[in-house]
Amino acid sequence: MPLLAILLALLSAFFLAFGAQRQGTAVRTSTGGSPLAPAGFIRLLSNARWLLGLALLGIGTVLNVAALTLASLTVVQPIGAIALVVTTIVNSHDQGIRINRPTVAAIAACVSGSALFVMLAVTVTRDNRAIDADQESSVVLLLGLAVVLFGSVVAIGRGRLGASVYILGAGVLFGLVAVLTKIAASHLLEPNGRLLLNVPGLTLVSLVAAAALGSWFVQNAYATGPPDLVIAGLTVIDPIIGIAIGISILDELQPQVRMLTAFWMGVSALIAIVGVVALSRHHPDVAQRKR
Repeated sequence: MPLLAILLALLSAFFLAFGAQRQGTAVRTSTGGSPLAPAGFIRLLSNARWLLGLALLGIGTVLNVAALTLASLTVVQPIGAIALVVTTIVNSHDQGIRINRPTVAAIAACVSGSALFVMLAVTVTRDNRAIDADQESSVVLLLGLAVVLFGSVVAIGRGRLGASVYILGAGVLFGLVAVLTKIAASHLLEPNGRLLLNVPGLTLVSLVAAAALGSWFVQNAYATGPPDLVIAGLTVIDPIIGIAIGISILDELQPQVRMLTAFWMGVSALIAIVGVVALSRHHPDVAQRKR
């Protein structure tokens, strides 16, 4: 099952990468680099490139949900870093941007750190285990707090927020959405045949609210930064949040994980984070904006 989950997650990463690049280009063209206004979002609904990106993102999301039903968050989520490589190559070709050496090094750090983490995580995570009501309530509470926090940030800092803030918000929100999606999927697969009726109403409302706000953050991140930088932030912040919750609340790790393994998991996560920070500083598109 973990191998099939990894394959589905890889396919998901490709669809998400192409979808992000299409949407990012459409948003940047529409806004000219300014934050996205509600009226601008409505215009995007008739933009063919943006709609194509939405369809690709939808397929990628479905594949990722399928992967989450077959393996733990700790294994599935970091695989999304592959999307960073695809997005960078496609976007640089589309925009006529030459990828510089610091960008290549930053991408290598993101992907290698994430890949190492996945390889280690496969050896120390439990098989899919039941999630009890207390664990689900804890995740819903965290999600609600995140929606309130980042919703307030948008309301207070409207028009003055940079791409990094939007990327951080989107990463945190979608990390929580991934956790709650896994929980909701476990309800859907219950053998009583009630499907969506098995999912608690509060869980569904929290999931929809966080996904909507996270999507708004992503669109604004596209408007104020290159799509590969947005993907870099999401493919590192999102898994970190998901993995932290998977370990601390859902108890996904085996009872006795060797200290050496835990150490290298921490090192690999740090390498990926350093890669994102370096990409945000040295990406050709970012450098051009500064000039």
